[in-house]
Amino acid sequence: MSVEQNQTDVRSLSGTITVPGDKSISHRAVMFGSIAKGTTTIRGFLMGEDCLSTIRCFRQLGVRIEHVGDEIIVHGKGIDGLKEPSEVLDVGNSGTTIRLMLGILSGLSFYQTVIGDESIAKRPMKRVTKPLRSMGATIDGRDEANLTPLSVRGGNLTGITHTSPVASAQVKSSILLAGLQAKGVTTVLEPHRSRDHTERMLQAFGVNLLITETGVSIEGGQSLQGGGVVNVPGDISSAAFPLVATAIVPNSEVKIQNVGINPTRAGILDVLKKMGAQLTVSNEREQSGEPVADLTIQYKKLNATTIDGELIPRLIDEIPVLAVLATQAEGKTVIKDAEELKYKETNRIDTVVDQLVKMGADITSTNDGMVINGPTPLYAATVDSFGDHRIGMAFAIANLIAEGETTILRKEAVAVSYPNFFDMLKDLSR
Repeated sequence: MSVEQNQTDVRSLSGTITVPGDKSISHRAVMFGSIAKGTTTIRGFLMGEDCLSTIRCFRQLGVRIEHVGDEIIVHGKGIDGLKEPSEVLDVGNSGTTIRLMLGILSGLSFYQTVIGDESIAKRPMKRVTKPLRSMGATIDGRDEANLTPLSVRGGNLTGITHTSPVASAQVKSSILLAGLQAKGVTTVLEPHRSRDHTERMLQAFGVNLLITETGVSIEGGQSLQGGGVVNVPGDISSAAFPLVATAIVPNSEVKIQNVGINPTRAGILDVLKKMGAQLTVSNEREQSGEPVADLTIQYKKLNATTIDGELIPRLIDEIPVLAVLATQAEGKTVIKDAEELKYKETNRIDTVVDQLVKMGADITSTNDGMVINGPTPLYAATVDSFGDHRIGMAFAIANLIAEGETTILRKEAVAVSYPNFFDMLKDLSR
């Protein structure tokens, strides 16, 4: 699909907006509500394709999930109340759904098969299936249970201590969810702390955890207690796009209300400040165990920086749009320690570099990141999202400052996390 997005008449961006609900929290609210005892009401749920895949899968597992007005209501019967599905569980494009759900399925004695779309079929699952198999789950699939379709028959799990080579919230969460159903204690250790939405929400559902700087432990046999309300804040990964757009389009000022600023996710705010952005965080508060605030940003000339180390797991999804930002910063921006980008919906390192080069950026790829020299003018081109929502949105932001008329292929991918993304840009433009 080819869609032309002519933004050459955009002089500035201004306005006050909200962004869609946090994708990570929306997934977890449905999953945890499904395995809890009692009814959980979710407000602010992201009605994107990935999160709808999670709802669909848990309905197939026998959970009654209602969409009433602006709320999602999950009628949980406990993890033992899940039923063997009559059809395969199709996660669509959602890596979060498949990896976290595998942790839940690994403790259930009945049989299930899990599939996804063409992108999911290429994404590595061994990082979760290997530790889950070591806990006692029977998981089979292509390439020694590394690729879908995957068949699972769980039950009789034993706790393990797993040292993850990368900081991955999906890996950590999958193992912890299996650990809920295992005998003994399950511990996950990471080189850096990954996003902690699972830990926060498990505690909100009444589960006891032992949390350290680099590890989390859970004792098996605990039950989740529903009966409450989960208020989902705006997704900081979605907020990244209007934040960067405002930072690079002259004479712009935008306020984004009700954004989650969980410190394990808020690396983009640290990077913006390091680069000299005019960013204000106000009205800080807590909502369903998650820190929330309003963000106001103004255009300002930026300086290059290095993005690496413990910052990477705190902004891994924002790197495509940060690469766009770096093309307009003074100096050399280096992004490293980000090899995890190769295993997203696309190889985001190569895709971002190849497509930005088409627009005139001075950018090169490395084994674990990229190097961007700026500032450089960008020019319209035909670019491809390759079906990756964050790539599509990043190039829509690049297009705001590009000379000429850009064609974005497969732009419909943005519906995965930000269904009204292009309407938002239009509303802010003047």
